[in-house]
Amino acid sequence: MIAEIIGGVLYSFSRPGSRHAKAEGILLADLGGPFMRGRGGPGGWWLLPEPKLQLGADFLVPDLGGWRRERLPEIPETTFFTLPPDWVCEILSPSTAMHDRAAKMPLYAAAGIPWIWLVDPLAQTLEVFHLGPRKLWELEQVFSGDDVAHATPFEEVALELSALWIG
Repeated sequence: MIAEIIGGVLYSFSRPGSRHAKAEGILLADLGGPFMRGRGGPGGWWLLPEPKLQLGADFLVPDLGGWRRERLPEIPETTFFTLPPDWVCEILSPSTAMHDRAAKMPLYAAAGIPWIWLVDPLAQTLEVFHLGPRKLWELEQVFSGDDVAHATPFEEVALELSALWIG
């Protein structure tokens, strides 16, 4: 079970299904080597699955979160992060898509998180949003199906999207 508190309301969700878990695992593996370990990429990031974030009075759990090491030199020994990440990824499912888009995206924007990816395994899409100067999300890139994505802020690596979709 995953629990979040938004506006004083507790939301709980069952653990993700296989489509979701596959997409999350592959993204972490494909991005982790180049961006966390510097293998075939620039390094300089911490990428974590389901980090617990405290953003003001709200507690959120994105599917993936990433911090540039220049902002977060070491991972703290705490149960949650108070420093907003530089990137979050939400993997959508029919039961969470509206919550992720309508409830969480505005909070991520208010916290100043510069990048969000929305991955939809059923629609086979990756939407890349960048936070604009007025703290509004701007859709920067959309990839789908068998595209090979160079998705910001991780554009140095080619992501084979077909690997994310179950089957």
